[in-house]
Amino acid sequence: MTDAELAAHLAEVAGNLLIEVRKSGMLSLKALGKAGDATANQFLCHALREQRPDDALLSEEEKDNPARLAASRCWIVDPVDGTREYGEARTDWAVHVALAVDGVPTTGAVALPGQGIVLRSDQPVAVPPAPKKLRMVVSRTRPAPEAQAVAASLSAELVPMGSAGAKAMAVILGQADIYLHTGGQFEWDSCAPAAVALAHGLHASRIDGSPLVYNQADTYMPDLLICRKEHADRVLARIAGAG
Repeated sequence: MTDAELAAHLAEVAGNLLIEVRKSGMLSLKALGKAGDATANQFLCHALREQRPDDALLSEEEKDNPARLAASRCWIVDPVDGTREYGEARTDWAVHVALAVDGVPTTGAVALPGQGIVLRSDQPVAVPPAPKKLRMVVSRTRPAPEAQAVAASLSAELVPMGSAGAKAMAVILGQADIYLHTGGQFEWDSCAPAAVALAHGLHASRIDGSPLVYNQADTYMPDLLICRKEHADRVLARIAGAG
């Protein structure tokens, strides 16, 4: 398998495992989230270490190994992005599998198991055209004030949604036009979505316009912008004005 084929296959299989764990009916909401995270993480990490033994690995659910910092190639995974949504049997949760090469999100797959979709960097689909009234996807439980302010300045409609992966993929799927996040994330929250978004010709950056850089010593990545390229300059200018 190529790296992209591997990422897509692992994301899809992990998503199917998560669906089966939930369908068992054996676990309460909190226990279900923990069991799902553990199950998907074990599969992804064991599979990656077997299939790409020379590459480094960073997972939300694994103890970090600082040796990854010396590696050119680092797989970055989030076994369940949107644990709450997964436990509530919603569709806006995801599985992230990505490969960063020298810090750049080069390859990735985002599975949306509740929707039966895997979006991948090697098989871009056509991104639907934007409507006249832009739509900004925001957290369904705690929308960031900065995002709300920028949306108001653009007269954009707010679209509440769950996980980071689901929000980013909503732009590709034509369900939204802008994903602006300022509430704090980590590398595993955005690496796969960024890789897939970039492969689809979208803009993906920090909110000051600087590139997204991965496999860093500090995995905290507080902000993110994913949108169509034709909207990027206007959104970045509104972000700067809101600050």
